[in-house]
Amino acid sequence: MPQPQAPLVLTLGDPEGIGPEIALKAWAALRPDGPVFAVAGGLDILAHTARLLDLPAPASITDCTSARDAFPNALPVLPDGRGSPALASIEDAVSRVRSGEAAGLVTNPVSKAALYAEGFAFPGHTEFLAHLTNDMTMPGERGPVMMLAVPGLRTVLVTIHQALREAITSLSAGRVVHTARVTHQALQQDFNIASPRLALAGLNPHAGEGGSMGREEIDILAPALEQLRSEGIDISGPLPPDTMFHAEARERYDAAVCLYHDQGLIPVKTLDFHGGVNVTLGLPIVRTSPDHGTAKDIAGKGIARADSLIAAIQLARQIAQNRSRAG
Repeated sequence: MPQPQAPLVLTLGDPEGIGPEIALKAWAALRPDGPVFAVAGGLDILAHTARLLDLPAPASITDCTSARDAFPNALPVLPDGRGSPALASIEDAVSRVRSGEAAGLVTNPVSKAALYAEGFAFPGHTEFLAHLTNDMTMPGERGPVMMLAVPGLRTVLVTIHQALREAITSLSAGRVVHTARVTHQALQQDFNIASPRLALAGLNPHAGEGGSMGREEIDILAPALEQLRSEGIDISGPLPPDTMFHAEARERYDAAVCLYHDQGLIPVKTLDFHGGVNVTLGLPIVRTSPDHGTAKDIAGKGIARADSLIAAIQLARQIAQNRSRAG
């Protein structure tokens, strides 16, 4: 288990995206008090970006233990790995977290199209991380489950990057149960909530209105709720999605279990568009990420906002500390 004082490690992300810029901006914002972090690879790219931003040149370091000394004066950067910068950065960063050299992983956005062009064989970033950690054990349920977090709201997704028609077709009681179990465990372990309260969103308007507007609540969600409650998990629902995200309703739960992508992301991005954090639950390592893409259209212009990456770094530190105390 990594020590809570160990630095975090960031991935470079797509070299043609805003990852290098927001990494430097996050360092500039956080260097007075931390959390301390290093970037896995990309020294030349980051040095070029630092010149554009009129920031100090990054510092080359050999391992994460050197990051603390360098951090007050320069962004610490680890040696480049082999292969494409984006993939090599991920592999090296994961290795350093697995070894305990780093306390947690914060990933900058990658371009799936660019990775696929290099022969990348996974559906996405998160699945690759699950593969890289699949030889590690952790108690309870394994993920990955995607959580989106902003102050005042956490949502988790049962289905993620699927067309809406496909998401509905693939919905099952088993997927709902798995997502809720992983979330319940993560709220205890990662967020230090002793008795988590979950809320399950309905799929149809008015949560189906007793079956008159769809039977998914009856045929899929009700059996899932029965199973979860039999295991001692505190979960309410299915709740009408249009009434469960206002301020008073959010006080009644610690995380909302949402059934498809937009159901979980729209309320999060409405509350805090620039500061959302993507957290991967159910992995044996800590992983957070900014809740946005590579933004290649604004890369190199010096206008990218680092709010979401800063929030991701701060949350990764908090989760790493909570896991250390729990372990």
